[in-house]
Amino acid sequence: MNPTISRRGMVAAMTAASAGRILGANGRIRLGVIGAGGRGRYLMSNANKTASNIQWVAAADAYDVQRDQAEKVAGVQIDKYVDYRNVLDRNDIDAVIIATWDHAHCEIAVAACQAGKDVYVEKPLTLHPMEGHQIVKAVRQHKRILQTGTQQRSYPHFVEAKERFIDSGKIGRVTMVRTIWNGNGAYRNQPPPPNMAQQPSGMDWNVCQARLPKVPWDAKRYFNHYVYWDYSTNAQMGGLFVHMVDVVHWYLKVAKPLAAMCMGGIYLGLEGRDTADNINSIVEYPGGLLVTFEANVTDMLAKENADIVFMGTGGRLHIFRYGYRFLPVDKAAAPVTAEATPELHVANWLDCVRSRKPAACDEEAGHYSAMACHICNISYKEKRRVEWRKEWDV
Repeated sequence: MNPTISRRGMVAAMTAASAGRILGANGRIRLGVIGAGGRGRYLMSNANKTASNIQWVAAADAYDVQRDQAEKVAGVQIDKYVDYRNVLDRNDIDAVIIATWDHAHCEIAVAACQAGKDVYVEKPLTLHPMEGHQIVKAVRQHKRILQTGTQQRSYPHFVEAKERFIDSGKIGRVTMVRTIWNGNGAYRNQPPPPNMAQQPSGMDWNVCQARLPKVPWDAKRYFNHYVYWDYSTNAQMGGLFVHMVDVVHWYLKVAKPLAAMCMGGIYLGLEGRDTADNINSIVEYPGGLLVTFEANVTDMLAKENADIVFMGTGGRLHIFRYGYRFLPVDKAAAPVTAEATPELHVANWLDCVRSRKPAACDEEAGHYSAMACHICNISYKEKRRVEWRKEWDV
């Protein structure tokens, strides 16, 4: 990183870039959102914060309450649908945000590409290993821009630390990265609102389940889908580890693991869920690199509950959304610290929609970060070491 450029300047430059190119006649990107729950609306809010010339056109969601709330975030009247295909059929939409449950990501992302839309799709990109191939093929065939929602790649302090300690060689050889994310209460089944015992009149529960075998209305499944294999890539893996391993892939230029082992279980009461609340995994990469992951919902302290720790011969880098801290191996040298910066992942995507440059976390990167989670899940389910298979390459 050029030392004459301040971190504040980097934030400003990354934000301004999203407004500096022209799309069509007036540069306006016309947007739709598919999956208008809390995450979808958060991404809409992020788009609103950019300097980009955008226009919200439509939202699709199985629940009318979510659709109405998305319209409030849009700040203008939009068209609202139950079926996502109504959004994709519109010629006046350039790009879509997909923030559905994991099991619908592949189907909708592929359909969006086929419909000529650019795509922001939440993490993990896929629910099953071979879905990545379908998405990569669709993106390339239809020449689309896809951003996967592992947003660390678009925090300026992550970019800064990569340049300062990894790319420069200051950290030396890294042989182990420890990733930790404990105390995330969202990944333990929580009681749904008491007035939801009966399916709401404005809810299409079959749409929520997409192509899965249909089950009767279950408020727990709707309000905490993360903890069910049907809808998620094991919440601790596809919800948390995917963010962290994506940073490892990006920083150390690795993608395909050699093998993985994973153990854990449901230790705090079944509560109707079927994914682990406590889990530990080890992923091995070529060149002598181990990446570990630990997660539990036992330790609910908010302090120091999440971290990525790169351990190198030249020092140790702690980094996550809180900022970073580099500890040089030279005991006489002072630690180097930095505070958190704003997330600019949606801004990066909008910039790339205009420029047609690859997004910060494109379809291939998204596939391999999801695959690190998938092989850990296979190990967990089958209680064995899982080696990489050639068929998973894209």
